Amino acid sequence: MFLNSNAHREAEDHEERQVLSKTVKAGRRTYFFDVRATRADDYYLTITESRKMTQADGSVTYNRHKIFLYKEDFSKFADTLQEVVDFIRRERPQDAHKDEAAQTEEDL
Repeated sequence: MFLNSNAHREAEDHEERQVLSKTVKAGRRTYFFDVRATRADDYYLTITESRKMTQADGSVTYNRHKIFLYKEDFSKFADTLQEVVDFIRRERPQDAHKDEAAQTEEDL
């Protein structure tokens, strides 16, 4: 049976099992942090941003973007993420507080 690359990837995804899933809702965006295990029982992380889009006709679609993060890259990724978040909070503290306040209001 012939599968195009997207169908092939989806078929592989079904063979890998989900170990843990966490969700962060942020206004019109939702972030999914999913830990998956390969057939060889190696873990990796997928981070998916899903953004709700309302079309002119009132229908709703979701734009999704996904990245795959493998265990050999965890430390570099986490260190760099922390570095840039600290930079933004230090350089633009007023923006960081606005975002946190807006997130709190959305959660209510």
